[in-house]
Amino acid sequence: MKISGIQTHVVGSPWRNITIVRVKTDEGLEGLGEVRMLNHTDALLGYLNEAATNHILGHDPFNIEDLVQRMYRHDFARAGEIAMSAISTIEMACWDIVGKALNKPVYRLLGGAVREQIKAYANGWYTVERTPEEFHAAAKRVVAKGYRALKFDPFGAGFYELEREERLRSLSLVEAVRDAVGPDVEILIEMHGRFNPTTAIAIARELERFEPSWVEEPVPPENAAALKKAAEQINIPVATGERIHTRFDFREVIELQAADYLQADITHFGGILETKKLAAWAENYYMLMAPHNVGGPISTAAALHFAASTPNFKIQEHFNDFSDEWVKSVAPGNPEVIDGYFALPQGPGLGVTLDEEAVAQHPRQEVFFDLFADNWQRRQALRQS
Repeated sequence: MKISGIQTHVVGSPWRNITIVRVKTDEGLEGLGEVRMLNHTDALLGYLNEAATNHILGHDPFNIEDLVQRMYRHDFARAGEIAMSAISTIEMACWDIVGKALNKPVYRLLGGAVREQIKAYANGWYTVERTPEEFHAAAKRVVAKGYRALKFDPFGAGFYELEREERLRSLSLVEAVRDAVGPDVEILIEMHGRFNPTTAIAIARELERFEPSWVEEPVPPENAAALKKAAEQINIPVATGERIHTRFDFREVIELQAADYLQADITHFGGILETKKLAAWAENYYMLMAPHNVGGPISTAAALHFAASTPNFKIQEHFNDFSDEWVKSVAPGNPEVIDGYFALPQGPGLGVTLDEEAVAQHPRQEVFFDLFADNWQRRQALRQS
């Protein structure tokens, strides 16, 4: 069997474009990959166009490790977000093909299931005004849908520091969410790399009374020493990693033991197997995996197969029950979240099937998403003229 073609589709919403990659073979089997590129979709498509000729076409999709190594090493330049995201889409599509060829779910090919269900947390649910009343009502809707964990960034457009008024406003949102969901539901606090270490430490101390399960990206992702400085004085577990794109870039975070949970995004990290390698390394340091997932149903499927087969997995992020819920229709097949958990994925390969009519109904959008813009949490069109 050989890879005979690559086809891309870009599905758009007011705040994100999702690139779906369909890998075709000369025996008629096809596999799907997917990634949400934040403001870099054209760069991804350009890379894939060149990589198809140089690495992908004619390759045996069963030889996944060899293909990944060719794409990673043979381009010579140090791989970053664009290359690793392209590799990820092709890698997960190859796993999809292999699973279909063998009539097995991908997790069965990765060592089998180590759990019977997969805990999920909701994101994208707080597309409301930044008031305690609005956040309280939105959090209630998450719990009503059955989730037992939810994540949010209450800090507006904060950068490095927060004025006292803005800090108190942010804390009031956390207080409102904790009141809405009660003591038994996990809340996860997203910081989006906004703060310098001293600010992150100070805010985390004020968050302790709300008992969050983690603070995420308390400092920008480039400086592991700064993360270590913050983590040593934060009494809440620290999560990070969505903007770290290779195992080599995780080295300092792991060796410094600067985080408790690693959040590599499978769609930006070279794919399922590469993320499994990171998980095995992290387990030596008793760190747990909580993969970042801001994509659609195909990236969610890849994450579920990873979660099913990874012992040191903690919890899975999920956007698509609250933000652009229609996006699930472009590749149906994933289990739904019931009482806070996904069931194990079913069907051969990744278990999802592309619906081209649904894709056509949601063409690419001209959007620029900026986490440091006012009211970014509304996830509405932010393209400036």
